[in-house]
Amino acid sequence: MSRSIGLAHIIRQDDGTSTGVWGIYTLQSAFQPIFAFNEGKLSVVAFEGLIRPFRDGEPQSPMNFFSTCPAADRLHIEALTRTLHLLNAGACLPQEASIFINFDPSVFTERPVADAALREMRLVLHEAGIDPRRVVCEVTEQRSASQETLHSFVAALKANGFRIAVDDYGADDSDINRVRELKPDIVKFDAYWITQLMESGAGFALLTTMVRSFEAQGIRTVFEGIEESWQLELAEKSGASMVQGFVLARPELAPTSFRVFDKNRQAPAAAAADTAAPAVATPSARPVKAFGRRVAP
Repeated sequence: MSRSIGLAHIIRQDDGTSTGVWGIYTLQSAFQPIFAFNEGKLSVVAFEGLIRPFRDGEPQSPMNFFSTCPAADRLHIEALTRTLHLLNAGACLPQEASIFINFDPSVFTERPVADAALREMRLVLHEAGIDPRRVVCEVTEQRSASQETLHSFVAALKANGFRIAVDDYGADDSDINRVRELKPDIVKFDAYWITQLMESGAGFALLTTMVRSFEAQGIRTVFEGIEESWQLELAEKSGASMVQGFVLARPELAPTSFRVFDKNRQAPAAAAADTAAPAVATPSARPVKAFGRRVAP
């Protein structure tokens, strides 16, 4: 793998950001903030990079874009999206914030391929001015990836100074095994699953127990897909480290306005949707439910 796999399809814009080109698609980075609880307040500590495809200027579904890409191109597209997010993160995100990047282990079937990808990534990080310790690699579960491949790839990521996050955790056997074997720094809970657990007192008690178990092991937790204020309050009550969702902030295309989120800027957790920062998005249109309405801890 040469360094040009990711950079060959990058176009630098006058505002310092970058755009990707793949066939008939133009690719842009979007970033969504991840907030941490800290003594009753919320502060932005990280951003997740999300790909946004466009065709003839019209936005397209990321799922549709990836479904049109031949399997043989997935390694190249992985390199392109990763490069795009890192360059844009360096150009328009707060310098102290962590950056969550998705990785598909199934494309790194051989150690030389993984090593080459990581060499290219280090070069991109150097160009973007990003310390590897800021990067959190979200490892998705891919049935096509063997356990040996997955473990080898994660070991290589850790050896290069990157942190590891297990994505879409739902507490089935495969998720539990992933955490046990990969020993990640962070676990991101599946949005639909945590919402289901929050619907009942027993479910919320189970969720709280799992969160506290992870935190006791030094594994930080993220609740994704938080769309309503009552979910935010329950997330805080459960002991979750971090939260992410539309009730707090929607993804923004690069260049973002997220530089306003510096390390000294905080907002009360209960009012984050209104006061966190100018970039915070309008809450979801779903009706807001008061704390205790669905759950009675």
